[in-house]
Amino acid sequence: MNQQLVRLAAVFGVAGGTFVAARHYLIPATFGELGHYRAAAVSTVIARPVKYAGRTECADCHEDVVKTGKLGNHRGVSCETCHGPSAAHAESGGDSATKVIQPRKFCPVCHAYDPSRPTGFPQIDPVEHNALKACTKCHNPHAPVPPKTPEECKACHGQIARAKGMSQHARLACTGCHVAPERHKIAPRAFAATKPADISYCIRCHAQADTTKRNDATQVDAEKHYKRNACWDCHYPHNPKAS
Repeated sequence: MNQQLVRLAAVFGVAGGTFVAARHYLIPATFGELGHYRAAAVSTVIARPVKYAGRTECADCHEDVVKTGKLGNHRGVSCETCHGPSAAHAESGGDSATKVIQPRKFCPVCHAYDPSRPTGFPQIDPVEHNALKACTKCHNPHAPVPPKTPEECKACHGQIARAKGMSQHARLACTGCHVAPERHKIAPRAFAATKPADISYCIRCHAQADTTKRNDATQVDAEKHYKRNACWDCHYPHNPKAS
């Protein structure tokens, strides 16, 4: 037999034996009995002590708080997200205290400015926003609303404000292109701000009405300049130069 075939057969033999041995020693005995996982893991999980009570248990004693929470902006947040595991508290009838959070450390986990968060999500700069003052001094954590209506759009739209502040549109007021109902500042999803429906917003400043007269805005021939597309198909309105 050709020596190369002998060597190749030896390599496959060693590899196959290694695979069989590894499979025997590394794959748990109960793997595959109930599915593509270790069946004994179910018993292991069941044996672990229960730590979380669930919102239903909280409502038995704190009905007023749960009712308030269902109507607030934190209605999707579980009680134990902020208060920690509360099974012992529920079982003892309230004798075992729940976790008391430190708002200045905990609330910024969700509400500190982060460009990856969706636009419109309430975000603040923890260093500047009422420094050294507990968040709960101004906000009811179960139904948080601003104690004072935000005067500027950047209170919620921090990422857009930063982009716009570095652009040629820095001096333009947000309400020049958007119409925001007063209630939008309190319930932004229920009362949405409008967006431009056509390019008429843009050509107010950028239409090439008179080639002999120039201003700070870039001038284009609105009838010929990519007429098939809306301006924002190519240009990011809050920082058009970066598009």
